[in-house]
Amino acid sequence: MRVIVVGAGVLGTMHAWQAVERGHEVLHIEREAEARGASVRNFGQIWVSGRAGGEELATALRARELWEGIGARVPGLGFRAIGSLTVVKNAAERAVAEAATRRPDAAARGYRLLDAGQAREVNPALRGTFDGALWCERDAAVEPRAAQRALKEELLGSGRYTYLGGREVRAVVGERAVRDDHGETHRGDAVILCTGAWLGGLVRELIPELPVRRVRLQMMQTDPLGEPLTTSVADADSFRYYPAYRGDALDALNAGQAQTPTAAAHKMQLLMVQRADGGLTIGDTHEYEAPFAFDTVEEPYEHLTGVVESILGRPLPRIRRRWAGVYAQCTDTGRVVHRQQARDGVWLVTGPGGRGMTCSPAIAETTANELGW
Repeated sequence: MRVIVVGAGVLGTMHAWQAVERGHEVLHIEREAEARGASVRNFGQIWVSGRAGGEELATALRARELWEGIGARVPGLGFRAIGSLTVVKNAAERAVAEAATRRPDAAARGYRLLDAGQAREVNPALRGTFDGALWCERDAAVEPRAAQRALKEELLGSGRYTYLGGREVRAVVGERAVRDDHGETHRGDAVILCTGAWLGGLVRELIPELPVRRVRLQMMQTDPLGEPLTTSVADADSFRYYPAYRGDALDALNAGQAQTPTAAAHKMQLLMVQRADGGLTIGDTHEYEAPFAFDTVEEPYEHLTGVVESILGRPLPRIRRRWAGVYAQCTDTGRVVHRQQARDGVWLVTGPGGRGMTCSPAIAETTANELGW
């Protein structure tokens, strides 16, 4: 087959990967020279820990397996099976972590509740004040600013992959063909649209009522920490944003322990992972009401700095970068992704939300299986 993939973010790249792995020829079209959206503006976390039970967890676990296999073949991904620690600071937060360890799927996630001393044995950089942490052994990380480039280089070596950057697809023409903004028409046996948060233009023309919304977040990255951060790190506010932690203990936490005004206003949690150069990627916020602001604001960064310093027990290194990103999320947040046939032989795959980096290899595998590749 000849498969046309539109969009070179991680979801599109993984669809190209699946097609090439199955012996097909791929034409990969990206409107920028290379991906610049949410796929490079994220933590690079393969985040199994907070996923909802059932299909979402199964997808994340399968994706985690695929990431590890691909990482062994493509070292430039920077795949690291580092796990995560979600730090708790009082009895109410600990109760949520304890409830998570009693889930029937806790073993599949690698959950274990640690006291403060055990958490520091796992991650000696955590020298601040806290009561303990929820360990998730299955979490991992890759390098988001390098991953798509590394995958593209590997795909180019197959001899069955062609990349066209700086081409915006403007129309689907005829059957299984697209026309780009250079006036060229590209024909294939299947067209997969992985356009990320780009939901206007062609996407709106094809599917006017798409059950997907856009979400904006702010993040930052520091200078090198000066020592290894051996796991990803989250704070207990993250319990409020992930379905795995829903239940009586979380209800009690929400009722008895409000977020700080800044965290509540910006719908915040702490997620933190160390980059290959030693710097820390730290976030994040959630903004759901468009139109989004075009600037970043300082209060979230100040809040995150205080949270991180309380966990590390030391001043944060100099902030090197601040940025905002926008991703696409299914309005039915119980769905892993929105996959819809737009025309004969033309499929749109979008809306994984904050699960994109985690789940994209398995989402692409499912697409390939369902389409009989």
